[in-house]
Amino acid sequence: MGSESNNGEVILGVDGGATSTVCVCLPLLRLPDIPDPLPILGRALTGCSNQNSVGEHASKEALVKVMEEALSISGKKQSCVRAVCLGLSGINHPSDQQKMLNWLRNIFPSDVKVYVHNDAVAALASGTMGKLSGCVLIAGTGSICYGFTEDGREAHAAGAGPVLGDWGSGYGIAAKGLTAVVRAHDGRGAETMLTRHILQWLGLSSPEELIRWTYADLSWARIAAIVPVVVSCAEDGDVVANEILNNAVNELADSVRAVVQRLGLAGKGNNDSFPLVMVGGVLEADRKWNIGEEVTNSILKTYPRASIIRPKVLFESITLQCNIQGSLDYAFAQASSSYGYAVMLYEDI
Repeated sequence: MGSESNNGEVILGVDGGATSTVCVCLPLLRLPDIPDPLPILGRALTGCSNQNSVGEHASKEALVKVMEEALSISGKKQSCVRAVCLGLSGINHPSDQQKMLNWLRNIFPSDVKVYVHNDAVAALASGTMGKLSGCVLIAGTGSICYGFTEDGREAHAAGAGPVLGDWGSGYGIAAKGLTAVVRAHDGRGAETMLTRHILQWLGLSSPEELIRWTYADLSWARIAAIVPVVVSCAEDGDVVANEILNNAVNELADSVRAVVQRLGLAGKGNNDSFPLVMVGGVLEADRKWNIGEEVTNSILKTYPRASIIRPKVLFESITLQCNIQGSLDYAFAQASSSYGYAVMLYEDI
């Protein structure tokens, strides 16, 4: 059994994405083993914290809100915080990471450990028991592929947002579905079941109304919510919807191939084994038209020895590993967005 820090110290773990942001507050534990169940003191949920989607100001507001609420629910003050770990989508460059670290340093005193990573780093660690080696593919509202070698090299593909072509993401699939409706309406594209079903889903009566609906609010999560309609139409035999999903599969598989090739994870003959962690609502949906299964099949054709890992994720719970004062100082929590797609497992805290 693990023992809790006797002075009430806690850690905060945050998983922030384009759909939702979750924070858990956990006691700082001193133990040789992981406790089960995890002693979560408080958990809070708020909206998008991806700065590329809502802007830097709104992103930081969401992060402050969710951390304050988690502490409040736990009955803890900010002075009790020993470490903060953020796993955020939209943190794609060292300058993004440093900017967020500087911001955290202005909130918490210097003796508090602060860590910021892209959420893909957390997702990879969730499937490799904390070892940052291998590849991770996330496809939820957004999409990204990230890879690490054992000697510390890293590479990523996609993750630049919908304007720059994350077409395998939930947003990308939904946006192409909306585009197909407009193209069919004005005669540039084939007739499609998507027209009737998307309009019905949104409570609209015409494609003209669809245009107004789309531009009234371009938030990524709002658009991505249409994905189930596209999948349903493809399952019912709609050619246009089927093509959209096939293109998404190709985009996601190509992102993996780009990262694996750049890092040489599969060796010269593509026959070396490497872990590939796959997470995200787009990949995990239990549907007849199974995007995750199709992506897996495509990747295994190129890399037959890739080890596909689907982390066991507790819905709306967070996993975070903190090593704050040596090998016996750990605290764990489990974290995922409302899609239940990411688990955070950090080692070097």
